[in-house]
Amino acid sequence: MGTPTGIETIAEAFARARADGRRAALMPYLMGGYPDLETSRAIGLAYADGGADLIELGVPFSDPLADGPVIHAAATAALNTSPPATLSAVLGVARDIADRVPVVLMCYANPILSHGLERFLDALVAARVSGLIVPDLPLEEATEVRPACRRRGLAFVPLVAPTTPAERLERIGAGASGFLYAVSVTGTTGERGEMAAGLATMIAGVATHTDVPVAVGFGISTPEQASAAAQAGADGVIVGTRLVRAAAEASDPVAAVRELMAGFSAALSETPLG
Repeated sequence: MGTPTGIETIAEAFARARADGRRAALMPYLMGGYPDLETSRAIGLAYADGGADLIELGVPFSDPLADGPVIHAAATAALNTSPPATLSAVLGVARDIADRVPVVLMCYANPILSHGLERFLDALVAARVSGLIVPDLPLEEATEVRPACRRRGLAFVPLVAPTTPAERLERIGAGASGFLYAVSVTGTTGERGEMAAGLATMIAGVATHTDVPVAVGFGISTPEQASAAAQAGADGVIVGTRLVRAAAEASDPVAAVRELMAGFSAALSETPLG
């Protein structure tokens, strides 16, 4: 048998999480190069040790429109480290993490365009990245990216929001591969005091428009919220700002995120299968 494609690797990760007794796969977010390149690599490996089923790896960008202040600040710091967290450097981190757990790259459109789409995607394949999220690329502008990813076996993961109309949701869901990223709240990334009302209804509506798993992100900052998202029907739970904030505040970022991961992993493992 040949090497699995990124799409196949992601499908296997979701299936493995369920086989291991979790209803929802755990997907922590990592800002590449933050607080520096070597520490971000160590954090990614700590995620793997802590039960991550997939890892969302962010490419730092100067104008991250979908991100709140914590992740925005991390991106700015990563761009100003020495050496800076360039795309090539972040893909080096991805390559090392991919030995342990599938990596889905989150990258804004500008760096992709500046590198050239084909060259950019070839670099992802070389780094063993499994999928791509482009948060500022609307459906109408993804007509080249989707087939280019598919030709390489890369998952193209689109985002949907609570405000996405049903007709548009149907078109987005039909073009998704790997998984569909359901934003649980309107607005940017960040910690929220409680989960959005009607989350189960939203997830159910999204799931009817796609054949791939539905992962929920934005605003999940506690193990209890992760468990609630899983109980609401999410196939995957994405945790970002809370982990990035822990890396920013702790004297030992790796130990801090390892402790948090233990809590999130335990909460999802305790979620009853349904």
